[in-house]
Amino acid sequence: DNTTFSMFLLTGFPGLEWAHHWISLPIFVGYLVALVGNAIILHLVRTEPSLHQPMYYFLAILAVTDLGLCMSTLPSVLGVLWFDARVVGLVPCVLQQHFLHSFSFMESAVLFAMALDRLVAIRFPLRYASVLTGPRVALAGAVLGMRSAAITAAPSLHLLKFDYCHPGALSHAYCLHQDMIRLACSDTRFNRLYGLCIIMLAMGSDVLFILLSYTIILRTVLAIASAGERLKALNTCVSHILAVLCFYVPVLGLSIVHRFGHRTSPLVHILMGTVSVLFPPLMNPVIYSIKTQQIRRAILKV
Repeated sequence: DNTTFSMFLLTGFPGLEWAHHWISLPIFVGYLVALVGNAIILHLVRTEPSLHQPMYYFLAILAVTDLGLCMSTLPSVLGVLWFDARVVGLVPCVLQQHFLHSFSFMESAVLFAMALDRLVAIRFPLRYASVLTGPRVALAGAVLGMRSAAITAAPSLHLLKFDYCHPGALSHAYCLHQDMIRLACSDTRFNRLYGLCIIMLAMGSDVLFILLSYTIILRTVLAIASAGERLKALNTCVSHILAVLCFYVPVLGLSIVHRFGHRTSPLVHILMGTVSVLFPPLMNPVIYSIKTQQIRRAILKV
């Protein structure tokens, strides 16, 4: 009979355990800046009347998502680096991977919704305010949140039912779906196939529609006679384009390393995983604070 396990071992930076406290410093600062930055964005959107527009409501939803993304990994990452707290139970591990993947799908969906926001603003400027009202944006945010939680619920429930008999540590300082099924001795075909399908259908369709939205935006902008107006329209999209790159480039890089980097040092996998989780929440407030005039003005007023 196989011995089954109900506890998992998280991984810090193998071979660099002696330096965990030093490694934790930039990671802690990154989390702190991300949390404070996104909290400031939420505060500004709530209190500054000039930011009570659909574009900034979507930005607030992105900030909430980024806060969730940070909080889903922060306790275990700092626990491993500061206190060598590497052991985690089955239920906390399943919950962590569920929230982490849910907020990742939510981030992708919100970036798609923000692309649609830019499309409506540039393609139909006279109807923009009547189409994307505050209640509709709030409803869109709620639907995207429920969609993200729902599509990760089924594989998460299956993880609770699996037997885990393959010894070995998880590959990061937090739990991931693909890591847990690697240690399972149950039939994981549903989870593997479902995971692949939801990535292709959810994130894949988000990327496709973002590209389609910007194709239409570019055609619309190029049809504007005035060069100044063309530049002004494109400038409203720069922050969003940078946010899209900050999210999808690390995710793509991590996927490539996982699939083709079998001979790559585990440290590369861990570093890429940390970047993919921390980089978007860290950079989004910075990007929008620097590139968006209204946000800069609101910060200076404070």
